[in-house]
Amino acid sequence: MQDALTRSDVPAPRSGVQAIARAGRVLRALEAAPAGLALGELASAVALPKSTVHRLVQALADEDLVRTGAGGRIRLGPGLARLGAAAHDALADTLRLPLQDLRRALDETADLAVLDGATVRFIDQAPAPHRLRAVSAVGSAFPLHCTANGKALLSGLGDDAVRDLLPAQLPRLTATTITSRTALLGELETVRASGVAFDREEHTDGISAVAALVRDAHGPVAAISVPVPTQRFSGNEDRYAAAVRAAAAQASALLSR
Repeated sequence: MQDALTRSDVPAPRSGVQAIARAGRVLRALEAAPAGLALGELASAVALPKSTVHRLVQALADEDLVRTGAGGRIRLGPGLARLGAAAHDALADTLRLPLQDLRRALDETADLAVLDGATVRFIDQAPAPHRLRAVSAVGSAFPLHCTANGKALLSGLGDDAVRDLLPAQLPRLTATTITSRTALLGELETVRASGVAFDREEHTDGISAVAALVRDAHGPVAAISVPVPTQRFSGNEDRYAAAVRAAAAQASALLSR
């Protein structure tokens, strides 16, 4: 007769794994709704019973990962910001080599940035030695619609997500800023097809830039960009674009191992 199964032979229950997966769905749904969601709206968004979502929200609130505000609307909590800051540091460390390789290849500043709500936030930089160079401090946040790295990050989202993030009329920063969300959505199709996004003096007069999206095994993660004084950028767009595209591919390969 075959021996009875020992405890180590019995498959572990999947309830813990299922709870983690469901909590992840809740957090992603709240990420897509910066204004927060009522409990019923959240339950519909994640296709789970309200009672289950209520328990998940309580558990996440205990860890400061979500908070319930005025009117009972549930939002992401400040604990996620602390985790995000640590994750950004780890991401910057992982991708420092391709960023430095890009700076050496072009002799220009190379930036690493991530999506932060309705902005793009710089988390690392390899500065160029030029006196005349584009400067963007690590930690600073720029608009999405008029920056190369912002448009690269938007290209990794669906059009509906872009509409949720950005208003129909976009702020004008320079004479060449795209101010129509519809026009921006059209440009994002070009970005997706070419693999690079451009800023041609759309954020700052005299500064142009090119960026490409970095992905891991699960999807878009960051953008690598090179901002350049327009006088050096003009006529060299293809060279800059090829180098940035290659750096983003190198970074994506590192994250997908």
